[in-house]
Amino acid sequence: MGNEEISLSTIGQIAIQVRDLDKAVIFYRDVLGMKFLYQYPGLAFFDCTGIRLMLSLPEGKEFKYGSILYFKVPDVQQAYSILLQRGVGFIEEPHLIAKMPDHDLWMAFFNDLDGNTLALMCEIRQNQ
Repeated sequence: MGNEEISLSTIGQIAIQVRDLDKAVIFYRDVLGMKFLYQYPGLAFFDCTGIRLMLSLPEGKEFKYGSILYFKVPDVQQAYSILLQRGVGFIEEPHLIAKMPDHDLWMAFFNDLDGNTLALMCEIRQNQ
């Protein structure tokens, strides 16, 4: 024991704290269109194509912001337009982040109702 190797790669669940669980469920389910799985007191779960997103109320008195979630979309401009029409307030419009050897990486950032940063990301393949 101790010589074993481990390589963490697959994310099973991501947790985000929210102040109002009912409002957060409406935002993630109805505005962002995420697949709602189930809800327990103080917790709500969504399926992000095999990765579970858990929204939770703070356990103590202190509210803590979470990590940025990057959602892959096939067309960043289209996703941006749809979410904009649904009332999502974007921090930035879709823009080029980096030119990679085989694709261009585009992103657009926005906040949920509790100030957690979320992002749309799109890898646009370059014509070969």
